[in-house]
Amino acid sequence: MTRTSRFPIVSAPSPEKRPVSDTHHGITRTDEYAWLRADNWQEMFRDPSLLDPGIRAELEAENAYQSKLMADTSDLQKQLFKEMKGRIKEDDSSVPMKDGPYAYGSSFKLGGEQPRYFRMPRDGGPEQILLDGDAEAEGKAYFRLGGVDHSADHRKLLWAFDDKGSEFYTLRVRDLADGKELADQIPATGGSGVWDAGNDGFFYTRLDPNHRPSKVLFHALGQNPERDRLIYEETDPGFFMDVDGTRNNQWIMIGINDHETSEYRLLSASDPFAEPKLVSARETGLQYELEEGGDIFFILTNADGAKDFKIMTAPASDPVRANWQELVPHEPGRLILSVIGFKDHMVRLERKEGLPRIVVRDRASGEEHLIFFDEEAFSLGLSGALEYDTEMMRFSYSSMTTPSQMFDYNMRTRERVLLKTQEVPSGHDPHQYVTRRLMAPAADGELVPISLLHHRDTPLDGSAPCLLYGYGSYGIAVPAAFNTNWFSLVDRGLVFAIAHVRGGKDKGYGWYDDGKRAHKMNTFTDFIACARHLVAERYTAHDHIVAQGGSAGGMLMGAIANMAPDCFGGIVAEVPFVDVLTTMLDATLPLTPPEWPEWGNPIASADDYRTIATYSPYDNVAALDYPPILALAGLTDPRVTYWEPAKWVARLRDRKRGANPVLFKINMDSGHAGASGRFSRLEEIAYTYAFTLKVTDKA
Repeated sequence: MTRTSRFPIVSAPSPEKRPVSDTHHGITRTDEYAWLRADNWQEMFRDPSLLDPGIRAELEAENAYQSKLMADTSDLQKQLFKEMKGRIKEDDSSVPMKDGPYAYGSSFKLGGEQPRYFRMPRDGGPEQILLDGDAEAEGKAYFRLGGVDHSADHRKLLWAFDDKGSEFYTLRVRDLADGKELADQIPATGGSGVWDAGNDGFFYTRLDPNHRPSKVLFHALGQNPERDRLIYEETDPGFFMDVDGTRNNQWIMIGINDHETSEYRLLSASDPFAEPKLVSARETGLQYELEEGGDIFFILTNADGAKDFKIMTAPASDPVRANWQELVPHEPGRLILSVIGFKDHMVRLERKEGLPRIVVRDRASGEEHLIFFDEEAFSLGLSGALEYDTEMMRFSYSSMTTPSQMFDYNMRTRERVLLKTQEVPSGHDPHQYVTRRLMAPAADGELVPISLLHHRDTPLDGSAPCLLYGYGSYGIAVPAAFNTNWFSLVDRGLVFAIAHVRGGKDKGYGWYDDGKRAHKMNTFTDFIACARHLVAERYTAHDHIVAQGGSAGGMLMGAIANMAPDCFGGIVAEVPFVDVLTTMLDATLPLTPPEWPEWGNPIASADDYRTIATYSPYDNVAALDYPPILALAGLTDPRVTYWEPAKWVARLRDRKRGANPVLFKINMDSGHAGASGRFSRLEEIAYTYAFTLKVTDKA
């Protein structure tokens, strides 16, 4: 597989080895690159200038190295960027959503990187710019807006921003009459807040130094944030926490959850000094979500063995579990994903036989109807509405060949109105492309779905390159949605494929269960089975497949690189979670305790330790002939810390055979989500696509 001609011969960085060892359950490991982790990582995430100079020098050497190896793709990257930018309507605008006397929306201006938020009179009229992201981002190397929420009286705007990439968001309040900021400024928040019923204060989550949302507080406008009232404190570091409100402005909901257990506490939006009321105490494996319904709550839950979830109701005045009553029963194989309540209707988004669908229920009669679609594979999004007492709700539809369409839907008359079709300024003819749904046989007989896109003229004789994308964790299903960026590959003769591997909920909740903890290996073998099926069906050849995944999908990339390097011609691992065992053994890291239900707890369990050790990419790097590998990271990423890919790359170079290079590109001004501006992000995608084209001889 080794083809040195694709890359120039350049001396690669070789970080110093400083071995340290640890022993758990009688097993000793040695980590020669542990020193790449900054001792002051908490402080560095807030102020990157505090990074140890020796570590910074290593990261900058990596950037210099990858830059030399990719120098010959400079013109290609520019062309790819130009193409992808040309498919974006630069001054695009959302369809405003009605709320009281106004309709609220977002837009971009020509050349703008950040969104603007605006409102206009409910039935049309001049726009009022409420928040200009480009103006707020001016002069900052990194900037990302968080939540943006207007008060119910439409007089104030609560908004959040992160200017480090570390996801410690600062909350601000803007007076919408004069556009000026109030003195209120709250740092280190989770990125959003919820107004109380009086519009004179808001609830928010405060992050602790380890980036965990440990407290919900109430801030009264004009008050010193240090005096904000503590509403609830979560002492278990294994649980995430958020705070939300209902559209009818009656309730504040504190949601506490890990990946398999949830708990809610409620308080009246009119009484920010009330004690939150427990709905149902956390019980390992019991999940539930609350949705408003006026005098009731709709409760989406897996209680009583409802693996694919059912919908219950309970009186809003006393929604404890003893009062739950079944409304929509559990149906194995039909996974209910979400519920939205309205005054006269209830809408649910569910997935059956691998495809999403929307079901509308008349609350008075109990009559239900489906909203139908025709394509073989597609994606749906349920936007709902800003108002509770309305007949209108909004949803989006797209497929891999069909641009996104936004619809308003009258739940009573069943009238569907197309509001907007995604514009592709440079042009898009869906008839030039083919989308398919394949089923790849896994080693244990399961059939793994593959969503596939290619140009109609692409020869399907095994000669076409292929970008195969996968994720497979946390129950997240990868939608077969429209993405204009993919056409820069597809128009060059590549096949774009998504492997819907176990670990997601693409085929129901059981598909998730079969790809986590003790069954995690299924995620990796499913992906390899998809690669082999694409070759068997003559869509591509193994040395022409580039595998791509990010975050937990980056862990998938590291695992398949160790398990089947000969199945791939290249691997792109974005912000990759590759040092799984070390991270799960460190309870001080931001996401470790909440992640134990997903991966297992190797501190407490010797079995979990051994399970993770069998696939953890960093621990399984061996003397193999790996294909060319590209790793990407962000310096201030609190989710997958930069030192995971840095260590992985160093170990790969030290142990691998063959001359294929390992590249590491780290953005020194960003976090987990990459560059913050929409065009800056396109430049990063152009880089990864250039790598893909280079290693498949299409550059």
